[in-house]
Amino acid sequence: MPSLLLVVFILQLLLHLINTVGVNTLNELLWVIYNKLPTPTSSSAQRCQSLKREVVRLKRELGNTSPQDNFSKWAKLDRQHNKAVAEYQKIDGSLRTHQATFTSAVSTLRWLGTQGLRFILQFWFQKSPMFWIPAGWVPYYVEWILSFPRAPVGSVSINVWGIACASMIALVGEAITAAYVLATHKAPPTAEKGEPMAFKAGGEKKAEGE
Repeated sequence: MPSLLLVVFILQLLLHLINTVGVNTLNELLWVIYNKLPTPTSSSAQRCQSLKREVVRLKRELGNTSPQDNFSKWAKLDRQHNKAVAEYQKIDGSLRTHQATFTSAVSTLRWLGTQGLRFILQFWFQKSPMFWIPAGWVPYYVEWILSFPRAPVGSVSINVWGIACASMIALVGEAITAAYVLATHKAPPTAEKGEPMAFKAGGEKKAEGE
């Protein structure tokens, strides 16, 4: 069985990742992955994408075809375009209904697996010490704060440990982001090495020796 310290840390890490990525982005990503699998909506999703490309292609051809010069071809393309649009809208509407149900289920499961589990752990282990602080390391009032709300005085409670994990993860995340920005930041190009140039009064350049 994994350590309770590790479980709380992983929960806080998951919450941080979810908040960083964004709930809507995560839901969209899971919906795409869901439709890649052999699910009831996978064939409809593929058909919808195919129709979307077909609608764009037909619209482009319609724009390139003059109804005055070639009315029969334009009329045929217009009928095909309208038919493809109608079928696309029908399938897309059905998929959006399924997506709303899928998003609701995923949001519920995500909450139960993160926030819900965190509340349960904090309630169930509120009197259990995560670890003990060596006697005399900190004043009594600090020991009382670290044991809040109901852990034995002299220990660290699950609530305080969760706050510490969340704070540390946030700091590390900011440090990684700052390091990435610095690493990808392009320094301004340096001047190419060449003959040294002197400047006349007024800012005009002249070669050395003139």
